[in-house]
Amino acid sequence: MAASKKAIENANRLRYIRALERFHKSIISYLSNTQDLTDEKYKKKIENGLKLLLRVEEVALYKGELQDLQKEVKKMIQYKDSHKDIQDIKEDILYSANQLEKSKNARRYKKEKHSKSKYSDWE
Repeated sequence: MAASKKAIENANRLRYIRALERFHKSIISYLSNTQDLTDEKYKKKIENGLKLLLRVEEVALYKGELQDLQKEVKKMIQYKDSHKDIQDIKEDILYSANQLEKSKNARRYKKEKHSKSKYSDWE
């Protein structure tokens, strides 16, 4: 039995999201753990990651955090040809990656307001 069109589109979408996450995670890990960071090594790392990313067809993403992830990855790729200092690039990418993680976590963990008043009628 052949897969439906919707199932194929969903599989392609998930494949693209996983490729984006893999690329993003590898670059962030590289930037945060490498002691001797240079422009040439950064460009080489981006090119290696792009080989895997370009094998997957780009899909339109509609969820906010996935769109932010896509923008972050495109920004990383644009920095490959930039003439900025590698330390400035590192700071900018790590800062925006941290903001992306904060937005994901803010959705997951919601602080309960007035939590003490919830139990006031028990006394």
